[in-house]
Amino acid sequence: MFTGIVEELGEVTAVENLGDSSRFRLRGPAVTEGAKHGDSIAVNGVCLTVVDLADGEFTADVMAETLDRSSLGALVPGSRVNLERPMAVGGRLGGHIVQGHVDGTGTVVDRKASEHWEIVKVSLPADLTRYVVEKGSITVDGVSLTVVDAGPDYFTISLIPTTLALTTLGIKEPGDPVNLEVDVIAKYVERLLAFPAPDGLAPGAESPAPDAEGPVR
Repeated sequence: MFTGIVEELGEVTAVENLGDSSRFRLRGPAVTEGAKHGDSIAVNGVCLTVVDLADGEFTADVMAETLDRSSLGALVPGSRVNLERPMAVGGRLGGHIVQGHVDGTGTVVDRKASEHWEIVKVSLPADLTRYVVEKGSITVDGVSLTVVDAGPDYFTISLIPTTLALTTLGIKEPGDPVNLEVDVIAKYVERLLAFPAPDGLAPGAESPAPDAEGPVR
C-alpha cells in the first residue's frame, strides 16, 4: 500500500527484454536504503517486486499484463521515474490510499503555466471516467493529486513547484503517456451496488429482526 507521495526521482539504468516480460534495473539510492529481496517499490505508480539490489540500484521483473496496462513498456535507459516505498504501518497517510495497481493510461494533452504553479490536462479512458470526480483523488504516475476539473474524456490537475521539481510530472510534455490509478473506494462502491443484497434487501439495509413471540405491546 502506498500514499502517492513520491520519495525520489529515480532513473532507469537498463532494460532487458525477456520475451513475455521485461527486467528493469533502476537507480534509487533513497528507496533502496534498507530494502531487501521481495520488497515492493512503486515505479511511476506501478507496484514492483525487488529481485536484486546493489549499489543504490534494484532490479524488478515486469510481466506482460503490467507492460500492456501501464506505460512502463515505453521506458528506456535514462528515463526518469517516480519512486516510492510502501507506507509503514502507523505512518502518516500523506496522500490517499494507493495500491500501485494501474487502471489504465492517459496522455498529457496540455499544460498551462502561471507564476507559481501549472494546470495540466490529461486524457481519460472512457472506462475510467465514472470514477473521477471534481476535488476527488487520482494517482498520476504514482503521484497523489486532487482533480481540479473532471470532463467527459479528460481531467485537470494543478501542480505546485515541489511536485514540478521532484517528480516526472515536471518534465512531461503533451503527448507523453502517464499511468492512472483511480480511487479504489469508488471501485468497491460500484461493485457493491452491482449485486443485490441477501434476501432482496437494498444495499446497506439492515436485516429485519426475527418475529417476536406474542403481540407487540
